Amino acid sequence: MFKSIFEYREKNRTLKHIDEPVLKLILGHVNPFHNNTRILNTSTVFNIETITDPIDNFINLRKINYIKELNDYFQVVNEKMFNKGLFIGCVENYTQRRNRIFDKYFILLAYPIYFLDFLFNRVLPKLAFTQKINIYKLRTKNRAISRAEVFGRLYACGFEMKDYREINNLVYYIAQKVSEPGEVKEYQYGLLYKMERIGLNGKLINVYKIRTMNPYSEYLQSYIYDQHSLKEGGKFKDDFRITSWGKFLRKYWLDELPMLFNVLKGDIKLVGVRPLSKQYFDLYDEDLKNKRIRYKPGLVPPYYADLPKSLEEIMESERRYLDVYKKNKYKTDIKYLYFALKNILFNKARSS
Repeated sequence: MFKSIFEYREKNRTLKHIDEPVLKLILGHVNPFHNNTRILNTSTVFNIETITDPIDNFINLRKINYIKELNDYFQVVNEKMFNKGLFIGCVENYTQRRNRIFDKYFILLAYPIYFLDFLFNRVLPKLAFTQKINIYKLRTKNRAISRAEVFGRLYACGFEMKDYREINNLVYYIAQKVSEPGEVKEYQYGLLYKMERIGLNGKLINVYKIRTMNPYSEYLQSYIYDQHSLKEGGKFKDDFRITSWGKFLRKYWLDELPMLFNVLKGDIKLVGVRPLSKQYFDLYDEDLKNKRIRYKPGLVPPYYADLPKSLEEIMESERRYLDVYKKNKYKTDIKYLYFALKNILFNKARSS
């Protein structure tokens, strides 16, 4: 065993020029000189595909902003690793990217440079019409990407987050392989998106909303819950998946306007328990799960009439609603709609 970080650097040229905090992070999780640990500094998936024997751990010191197809990259890394192996990599996220630009340039110059970077490396590459005229290729040139998207892609490709650190304006992540890589569809970027939710009789329905979260955020629900649990009102605490404009849209219910289309389709009704994702649905008690799927979910939930604070209070609120709804459907929905609108308009009850 080596006695100092200096000895580690001298032993491996790949590690020789990286900063001490990064090396300490690596050493805190894996032995970089273990025979079955592979260390690269590459943005080319081909260099990983050439690995012939399965490995325990994989470390890539090149930030993934330069990698063209991230899902393919993560899946290839997964395929080369034994189960429970650790994958260490790094990324420059949105905030760090902005900090780098504003640290490098005079403030009056930094703003237009940041705007152009935002436009060409974050917005245009995600639009369908720009992809058809090869502007899509721009995203491979130091693409702009959020921490939530990176973590979500990792979960989608069979990894689970173990740790992360912000070092030298980069996020270093430590992910563990927990399953084989499944088929991951390329994300469809756009203002509107559809979510799979549990509807009447437990049938999965597509619910439409305005996008308020970073791409691939849906894969992180279990991670967010494990890290932060739920805050007052039953929402996830410290949910870094929500964008800055998403917080504004959620506050004023603007993100949920497309759900009126679901009301017109008949998938949901105006008042009722909210259509939940499978991950959130699984947090509920079994008796309430069985009650919920007997009725169509709704756009305006009993939450806004009762204003419960904890998940337990939310479940109790929904039980009360479903019990009285079973006896008198129309009268119950009119009553709950009245109190919900009263709380929203006059008591400033808001989504988050």
